[in-house]
Amino acid sequence: MKAFKYIQVTAVLATCLSTFSCKDSFLDQPVLGALNDTQLTNKAGVNALLIGAYGVLDGNGAGAANAWDAAPGNWIYGSVAGGDAHKGSDGADQGSMNDIMQYTQNASNGFFNSKWKASFEGVNRTNITLFYIKKAQDLTAAEAKTIEAEARFLRAHYYFDLKKMFNNVPWVDETTTDYVNPNPADFNKANTTSIWPNIEADFKFAFDNLPTTQSSVARANKWAAGAYLAKTYLYQKKYQEAKTMFDQVIASGVTSNGLKYGLSDRYEDNFDAATKNNLESVFAVQMVAKDGTNSIDNSNIGQMLNFPYNSPFRCCGFYQPSQDLVNSFRTDASGLPYVDDYNSNPVKNDMGVSSKDSTFTPDKQQLDPRLDWTVGRRGIPYLDWGKHPGQDWIRSQPYAGPYSPKKNVYWQATQDKYADQSSWAPGTAINVLIIRYADVLLMAAEAEAQLGNLSKAQDYVNMVRARAAKPETLVYSYVNDKAPLSGFSSTPAANYKVAQYPAGAFAGYGKDKALRAIYFERKIELAMEGHRFFDLSRWGIAEQTLNAYIAYESKITTDLTGGRFTAPKNNYFPIPQRQIDLSTVNGTPTLTQNQGY
Repeated sequence: MKAFKYIQVTAVLATCLSTFSCKDSFLDQPVLGALNDTQLTNKAGVNALLIGAYGVLDGNGAGAANAWDAAPGNWIYGSVAGGDAHKGSDGADQGSMNDIMQYTQNASNGFFNSKWKASFEGVNRTNITLFYIKKAQDLTAAEAKTIEAEARFLRAHYYFDLKKMFNNVPWVDETTTDYVNPNPADFNKANTTSIWPNIEADFKFAFDNLPTTQSSVARANKWAAGAYLAKTYLYQKKYQEAKTMFDQVIASGVTSNGLKYGLSDRYEDNFDAATKNNLESVFAVQMVAKDGTNSIDNSNIGQMLNFPYNSPFRCCGFYQPSQDLVNSFRTDASGLPYVDDYNSNPVKNDMGVSSKDSTFTPDKQQLDPRLDWTVGRRGIPYLDWGKHPGQDWIRSQPYAGPYSPKKNVYWQATQDKYADQSSWAPGTAINVLIIRYADVLLMAAEAEAQLGNLSKAQDYVNMVRARAAKPETLVYSYVNDKAPLSGFSSTPAANYKVAQYPAGAFAGYGKDKALRAIYFERKIELAMEGHRFFDLSRWGIAEQTLNAYIAYESKITTDLTGGRFTAPKNNYFPIPQRQIDLSTVNGTPTLTQNQGY
């Protein structure tokens, strides 16, 4: 479906240049492209404002310097900073990312200011919507409450993203200013009080007042709000509240288009534009390509850098999965993961091996098939584009390793419909999944384990692993390697084996080991989806995990040299210095910088 577009609200000051004579009547003309107060104080105006609040979910055109700075999937801040992936490309390209990858960033890094501005643009638009709901005379009480619930869901989403990234965030809502006569001082709010209660309240209101289904699949529904509320509880370690809400979501939740929540048979269906908005999609940022607007901006351009270099995709060689991540998909003889020592038996790679060297063969040992839907590796089908050639598609193996991203890549057979080639790099119609059902199950498993309900936690993890073991989730070889569009054979492309944990395993492990198994399942199930850094941070294990990652990965690539994670400083990103400067009142900044910066 077509992405929501921005509605301009703020009036533009008209001026007369000194070289022209102007009559008073000239200044009385309405501003072109702007909406006045009268146009917004009705049902149509409020709904337009709500659509505008949806319109910045993609982070594009919302104050970010580049689309990738504020990409909704947080591939830089969640996956590169989380050890799923290297920045990729080469050292000089997008150099500010290097500091984020090595945990040496400071408050002047422009990426953080872009992300802050884009998220607060979303907050601002929801607040404007909420402000005008109260002024609209033609809304019934029920209509007003539903629109308020939808706007508050979006506001909570934008604030959740800000909170998990920056921690110390000021709360600004529709009561803090008059949007007709704004007072700038109203926005200079202290950021030393936790905003979790406000985020909770917004999601709770949305859960209580949103419908179970929506007229548009893009709109949030009751159960998306419930899942997000449960996630909010989990981040605060309110495990009983999280469990209670997850129980309801799992038992009764449906998608905005009315599908009972569940796991799709094919893991890859979550990353294919042709099968998006399926039963696993809890809340997603909708992307389109070739929608008739002749604009690539409605597509997923936040990931336009993240395609193999020197390939059919033209650009750009970023977001290269790490060897540490790849090794995580190794399974033992019984089909279970090596949770505690996964790097002890690394997956074979083609570092330093020319693409012309035909003697290279892929790893022959047992692997989880989710690896080959997540990572492009030498000799394995890269969707229907042919086998990944290795070095020829990598900008610099010594710098960032031998692998390519895959979850953001479109299929060759459907590119005319789901890829936009009008710019220097592709845009795609692949949705960005903010929450999907597998994520819900694994968060629920975490809450259950924290409460001591290890058997129930294992049930949820096994549901996710059972899907991974299905024949539909395996990656298969081509019928004809020289003509990949001819289809796939019945022969798996690698030695795949995945098993569920045996009965009573988690109880036998005890709480701590069971949690490690759950954490590891999140790592492999949600790999390259922007979650890893935030998980490690909230679990309190980021320092030990990421320093071990740097030590291991630095033996393979050069890009992490000098990197070191230091807690508590690096558990959050710095408040942008630009925002601290702008918050100054009477010579004193209102915003307080995070610890260590």
